Amino acid sequence: MNRALIMDRDGTLMRDSHYLRDPGGIRIYPGTLPALKKLQKRGWKLIVGTNQSGVSRGDLTLATLKRIHDRFRDICRRGGLRIDDIFFCPHHPDAGCACRKPATGMLEKAARKYRLDLERSFVVGDKGCDMEWGRRAGVRTILVLTGKGRRTLRSSKSRADHVARSLKHAADWILSHE
Repeated sequence: MNRALIMDRDGTLMRDSHYLRDPGGIRIYPGTLPALKKLQKRGWKLIVGTNQSGVSRGDLTLATLKRIHDRFRDICRRGGLRIDDIFFCPHHPDAGCACRKPATGMLEKAARKYRLDLERSFVVGDKGCDMEWGRRAGVRTILVLTGKGRRTLRSSKSRADHVARSLKHAADWILSHE
């Protein structure tokens, strides 16, 4: 069984642009790629899970979303890092689907595909729905204070197992507690 760092995209890995439509607009937080590279070298799977309701709202096409994710993977590759997979939910929040966070569909799919031990894995995100997503699936959670993280921390939705300043600090904390 594998362990994974399962990360939210916008506000966690990269700046939240509110419906990012241009692959050139990707702004990864400083220190993120080297920190993830350390985890990968220690055998961690690196998986992204992201709600992308801009698709169902007509603000973003699936083709554009693919170009954004391809560009993100390319940036990671140039940094010596391989993202194992990116799962996304294209549905509207009112659709009632099983994949939109905090529903656990994306996590369950990732767990099957990569033989993940969810109890040994972590979900990292900046919103309450990310923390709820992990809790519902039995995954430990880390709230990062990037993106909407500070606002989430002040709310009652922050119930995380750990709070870190950034994804870099979350990765460092995980490595120090292995």
